[in-house]
Amino acid sequence: MIIESLLDTDLYKFTMMQTVLHQFPAAQVEYRFKCRNKGVDLRPLVETIQQEIDHLCTLRFQPDELDYLSKLRFLKPDFIDFLRLFQLNPRFVTITTDPEFDIVVRGPWVHTILFEIPLLAIVNEIYFRHSQPTPNYEEGRRRLNEKIGQVKALQPYDRFLFSDFGTRRRFNRDWHYEVVDKLIQELPNQLTGTSNVHLARTRGIRPIGTMAHEFLQACQALGVRLVDSQKFALEAWVKEYRGDLGIALSDVCGVDAFLRDFDLYFCKLFDGVRHDSGDPFLWGEKVLAHYQKFRIDARSKTLVFSDGLTFPRALELYQRFKDRANTGFGIGTNLTNDLGYEPLNIVIKMTECNGQPVAKLSDSPGKTMCRDETYLAYLRKVFQVGDAA
Repeated sequence: MIIESLLDTDLYKFTMMQTVLHQFPAAQVEYRFKCRNKGVDLRPLVETIQQEIDHLCTLRFQPDELDYLSKLRFLKPDFIDFLRLFQLNPRFVTITTDPEFDIVVRGPWVHTILFEIPLLAIVNEIYFRHSQPTPNYEEGRRRLNEKIGQVKALQPYDRFLFSDFGTRRRFNRDWHYEVVDKLIQELPNQLTGTSNVHLARTRGIRPIGTMAHEFLQACQALGVRLVDSQKFALEAWVKEYRGDLGIALSDVCGVDAFLRDFDLYFCKLFDGVRHDSGDPFLWGEKVLAHYQKFRIDARSKTLVFSDGLTFPRALELYQRFKDRANTGFGIGTNLTNDLGYEPLNIVIKMTECNGQPVAKLSDSPGKTMCRDETYLAYLRKVFQVGDAA
């Protein structure tokens, strides 16, 4: 089966899950699937996908996996005890095919939060099993070696640091593992870790991750004024981790709205910020100017880039910002699904929390996802975001 361990997911799912358990245990949410590729019909694959979901929901955390998680200093003993009893429930997932393929996840946030990453990995792998039954792995290895060569061509290249963020859109599990093993072998000092907790555990490298868009989105519906929801989310994070996991996500309502909320208090509390939509060069300049406004030396902070990166793009960003701030790069699809075939651009996004619409106002046109246009217009007005987002 495709998913054989509940650790085969991204670290930020666990960090958010712990916060939900401690601070929002009664929250009810809805997630929805979206495929942004034109002309891709996933309906013939429904039966196979459902079989994989059924298997996923039989998995439990194993004692050695829980021992590993318990050694991560930011995960608390009561959360580990909760995971000891945890099991995904298939009744929270509905697949429909009329008029098109769709996945809806609906239920308690703390019991549904772990569905997103394995569901996306399942859809990806099944799609490519059917569309590319004899994969050209040699082409994939050639492309991977080319990327490794691009990094090694930097003189010196030891300050260029990147992580594997490729679980959700990987070509398949075995290829993902092969890629990471190759990077550990060839670029051990540049590969800072992986978002995939299973790979981090079994390969002895660092698990990487803090928060995702859903955390700030949910806070739009969790009892505060909408205009204060980003500050509320950041405060909740600081309350939970008290200095650990200090990279803030900056684009849930656009970077300009984020920076208006990211005041001197948060600038000092958080180690840095992460880019995930819009022009990364413009974003970086805005963040650096923001730190300068508060007389904070940006060289003590970290800019993390993670939006659809290729190695040439990451290296270009590195050259722009390397002497002005610490930099990090989370590279996903271009690492784990680059064999010469068009990758699927699929997402599962939170669309409701406690019966209220929630949304991300992306800095990239076309990425905004919300089923309620009235709410979307209100969100734009509150956060002073133009319609282009």
